[in-house]
Amino acid sequence: MARIDRASTATDQRESGRQKVISTIRKSGQIARIDIAQKTGVSPATVTSITSELLKAGLIEEIAPDSKPDSRRGRPRVALKIRGDAHIVAGLKVANRNVMVALIDFEGNTVSEYTAALPASKLSPDDMAGFIETSVRAAAQEADMDVSQISGLGIGVAGIIDAPRGFVYWSPSMTERNVGLRDLVEARLPLPVFIDNDANLVAMAEQLFGMGKTVSDFIVVTIEHGVGMGIVIDNALYRGTRGCGAEFGHTKVHLDGALCRCGQRGCLEAYVADYALLREASITGSLSGQDPENATLDMLFRKAKSGDTTAQSIFHRAGRMFAMGLANIVNIFDPELIILSGERMQFDYLYADEVLEAMKAAVIQVDAPLPEVRIHKWGDLMWAKGAAAFAMDGVTDLAIRKITDAA
Repeated sequence: MARIDRASTATDQRESGRQKVISTIRKSGQIARIDIAQKTGVSPATVTSITSELLKAGLIEEIAPDSKPDSRRGRPRVALKIRGDAHIVAGLKVANRNVMVALIDFEGNTVSEYTAALPASKLSPDDMAGFIETSVRAAAQEADMDVSQISGLGIGVAGIIDAPRGFVYWSPSMTERNVGLRDLVEARLPLPVFIDNDANLVAMAEQLFGMGKTVSDFIVVTIEHGVGMGIVIDNALYRGTRGCGAEFGHTKVHLDGALCRCGQRGCLEAYVADYALLREASITGSLSGQDPENATLDMLFRKAKSGDTTAQSIFHRAGRMFAMGLANIVNIFDPELIILSGERMQFDYLYADEVLEAMKAAVIQVDAPLPEVRIHKWGDLMWAKGAAAFAMDGVTDLAIRKITDAA
């Protein structure tokens, strides 16, 4: 019989306990030790020991006692919170035409924002790594910081990503497939780098800062130049075994249908994303007189709002396809909440009453309420904050491992 390494098991349990405690403090904002024990199931004595380690490491701090006394001891309870100045992390989102960088402190407060236009919509691996380096250094300089003061960098990229390896199987932002982007960036910057699919990082941002903060099971759907999805199940992000467990935009809605930028046909994205609607507008002549290079979704939307029936039909079909996709999400995952997230939520065709009614009609009917659908309209910063949240998680893991190694 194989021997059980009890010391290793105890170490793993202790590290897991530290993760639970600091995660609970972060989610709560501020919380007393006894409440941490109640929320996590970790014994009060172990919570006291773990929080002492976290205080010594400078990751958390005590704040002034609240007025509510401890019922057993008759004295005010001391609360704990994340120490904001413990670390500064950077989050970078690679968009279709630019990159956004957000610097945030360890509590999640925004320190600085920076945006730079990409030189092209697709870059080679070396050019992408170089542009990321330049952007992070510029963001640090703009915040009167040196890049060495940043503890970690999170990068959100559209496409299929192996997050643990920082490996990009495919991205519409890059000219090549199968790129070890994390290694390329870490060779240029003196800090740990964490890379994931951009929609996953929006889900993380919603979980830490947004509408998913009080929900354990929810799904975020993003629509920008492409269509993405982030899945949170039992408070944990779900990626799948190959890093493509949430490729909502590449689920099929039409056999041998429209060409998607991934190279396949019939993907939802090929009917709903920016480029898909503009492609159809160019075919139907809805934006005749406009330079195709400068045509925008805003122009098409204004035409639809002004009564142009062809433009309206383009949005109507996109809405029907989107409803079909949302119904598939509900039938597969049955989440508590669906968040339609992103700047494109300003275009109400995506969540108009008839779209949501079409979704409900296609969902398996049981005698229970359907998932709530909520709209979160936000700009580019939320993407970068999601990437920064991912970096914050990674930096926290490294800090806790350091405590474990020193114990």
